[in-house]
Amino acid sequence: MEHEMNFFDLCAAGVRALGRLCVQAGQVLARMARLTVRYWWVVITLVLLAIAAAFYYTRLGNLTYKVNAVALLNGPSIQQFEQAFAPLSMPAVMPEGAAVTPYVKERTARSFKTFRVIDCLDDGKADYIDFKSKSNAADTVRVQMHDRLCIQFRIKSRNLDQLPAIEEAMLAFINSNEALQQSYAIYLPNLQNEAAFNHAQAQKLDSLTSAYYFFHASNASPMNYNGNGVNFYGDRRIVLFLDKLYDQREHLQSTDYRLQLATAPVVLENHFSVDSKPVNGRFKMLFIFCLLAWFGGCAIAEMIDKRKAICAWLKK
Repeated sequence: MEHEMNFFDLCAAGVRALGRLCVQAGQVLARMARLTVRYWWVVITLVLLAIAAAFYYTRLGNLTYKVNAVALLNGPSIQQFEQAFAPLSMPAVMPEGAAVTPYVKERTARSFKTFRVIDCLDDGKADYIDFKSKSNAADTVRVQMHDRLCIQFRIKSRNLDQLPAIEEAMLAFINSNEALQQSYAIYLPNLQNEAAFNHAQAQKLDSLTSAYYFFHASNASPMNYNGNGVNFYGDRRIVLFLDKLYDQREHLQSTDYRLQLATAPVVLENHFSVDSKPVNGRFKMLFIFCLLAWFGGCAIAEMIDKRKAICAWLKK
């Protein structure tokens, strides 16, 4: 009778497989260590070449940095923006007349990407940028914002002085998209009307508060003060309207901020900022290059060690 595996059997089989894998990895590393000692001149030569290549690759003018900025969408949807943004990552389809085309085709700016901006508190404010692309559109806790996206591309240190021109040219190219312009034409009047309505409502609420504070008859009983015969009637704290005033003021400021930035279908909340840590940092590249050189040196040493067997196989 065939034994049916349960959960514990599966766990035990997984542990055994992991153990065998660790043993095999140890054997490979031990073999590489023996080859390194036996054919040290091969490995050392490749490592020295790798160090020289790493220093050349990470020279000052060749350091590459990520630059990021949060784009505010004034009307267009995320999908519309991504369609307008897509040609920047495909130099072959860039139109010749666009100001940003030379930067893209010459790879002065490259690796254009977008990342979703996440709102964790459901307050309409950005909390963090999902650079690892782990968020889900259906997530109700880490909500993907629909009016913001993070734009990122890479630029070499020798081209950093061209960053303002690249930013201006890129925004001009994106905002020339017809679909984005149509969405913006619908969005802007609605935002202007909302701002005007909010100001009118704020003024009415201020007037109502003043009327309540100065003219509302208090229902509170007289309160004697210090026993000197002076009576104070009512409680003049505006308890009923403070929350509404604060909410209205916050909403008013948010709308005015959006209206101030609504000068184009897509604008940047701030200029592009340069990540202080280069993509091809020297220590990082030295480690990667030396590791690859060690593997390559061991592979060459293995072929030298087995050269007789390889030659015999080739003669067959």
